[in-house]
Amino acid sequence: MNAQDLIGAPRELQTPRLLLRAPRQDFAAAFVESLNRSLPGLRWIGWGQSAQTVEWGRAFMDKGLAFVERGDGLIFYVFEKADGAYVGRIDLHSWDFEAPRCEVGYVGDVRSAGRGLMREAVLACVDLAFALGAARVQALSDAGNDAALRFVEQALGFTREGVLRFYERDAQGRLGEQLMFAAYNPAAH
Repeated sequence: MNAQDLIGAPRELQTPRLLLRAPRQDFAAAFVESLNRSLPGLRWIGWGQSAQTVEWGRAFMDKGLAFVERGDGLIFYVFEKADGAYVGRIDLHSWDFEAPRCEVGYVGDVRSAGRGLMREAVLACVDLAFALGAARVQALSDAGNDAALRFVEQALGFTREGVLRFYERDAQGRLGEQLMFAAYNPAAH
């Protein structure tokens, strides 16, 4: 497995209810509206600390698209098939092609909470990572982010592996703990 596998990976995924697409400029407004509406729940994310503009969103899309085109990872913006409503953003990043593994990150719109949409989308991305050859997909979450901890362990079914103490600074600059979770590819060897 290598970066060429990511460069050649699908830029669009579908689930029964959702369409997942790689970054595009025309997603900026929906993403920024969701980000601004969801701010209270984003205090754990560096770029989720303050309201943003559509111009910022366009630059964010450009950075994301370059990230995908270089083979550094995969990013998907999630929309409902039925009405085109924005659901969230998912990325597969921090690839280690030797292991092979990656990390999944996700941010859902508060308006779609409780309907299982982000679960459906994240699991589709995990399946893609496994199809590309990943043996494991891991997720890190701040030890204080109770909603994220419940989501990754209960909704996604990831296994809690441990606590990483003094692992990184949180969005407020405090040195904190991260919990490591992982899903394993049953076909890996």
